[in-house]
This record gives sequence, C-alpha cells and structure tokens, in this order.
Amino acid sequence: MSTETSSNVSTQSPPSTHGAEGTQITLVPIGYVRGGRREVRDGRWDQETARIVLDADLLEPSATHGLVAFSHLEVIFHFHKSTRARSGAAHPRSNPHWPRVGVLADRTQHRLNHLGVSRCELVAVDGLELTVRGLDAVDGTPVLDVKPYFEEYGPRGQVREPAWTRQLMAGYS
Repeated sequence: MSTETSSNVSTQSPPSTHGAEGTQITLVPIGYVRGGRREVRDGRWDQETARIVLDADLLEPSATHGLVAFSHLEVIFHFHKSTRARSGAAHPRSNPHWPRVGVLADRTQHRLNHLGVSRCELVAVDGLELTVRGLDAVDGTPVLDVKPYFEEYGPRGQVREPAWTRQLMAGYS
C-alpha cells in the first residue's frame, strides 16, 4: 500500500484474508460544522465557537432532547480538506525535534480514513443546531456523529504519554 493516497481516490483495497475484512463502509454525515474557522491551522481552538447544524432529513427534532444537560460533547467528523494520508511514520507536524511516530501514535488529520474525534464544550442546543466551543473542525466539516461526554468513559487510571505531546499541545487549546 502506498504511503500517500488521495482522500477521494482508492487505489488499492485493504488486504483481506477472511470474512468481512476489506468490506467498504459508507458513512453519511448527520450534519455540518457552520462558522468558526474557515481554514485549517493548528492552535487556539479553545477560542473558536461554531455551530453543528444537524440534518433534519436524517434526525427527528427529538434527537437532541436531554443533550442540554451535558457540558461537553464528543464529535466524530471527516477531515474533508485533508488531501493526503499517512500509512507509516513521520515527525508530528514535520517537527524534526519530535520523534518519528506511526500514524496510529499521532493525532494527525492525514489518516487513511480521515476521521477526527474532538471533545468540545456544548454552549447551547436549539433544536437540531448545537453551538459548541473548542471543536477543532473547520466550517463545512461533515459531522458523522455526536455523543455526550460522560466522565466515566474517560480513561481509568493514570494516563501515560510522551513528553513531545505536551509540547505539541502547549499552544493548541
């Protein structure tokens, strides 16, 4: 499999040895990010306020009932502006001072499936429109799912991470 692939073109099927492995999956956006940043750039996402406008053709108005009781959300989205994908190792953000790590040890947007997961603050709920703060997705980003954040689903025990991640995140939020 090549290291760089286009997000719109599949040049090779994943290896499959048995069963449903290699099966294609189709995801349909349940909404889109509106407002906030228009261009992709790292850092200071905590200052960004945006709306997630959910699709009324897919979700009933009652889909957001009870959501206002939560302070934070987990949002799964598609990095629709990413034009390449990594399948191996690289320096995070191309910084040679940080170690080369595999794509699965990095939170890069340049992933094979271009999926992003972000935790953000829920500011308001107005029907099928959610106002959020700190969502690291740009205007027009397809939203695949929204879940309330439960503290009990957070990590159990002490969290371990390398020092370079603290340096990377220093100016991020």
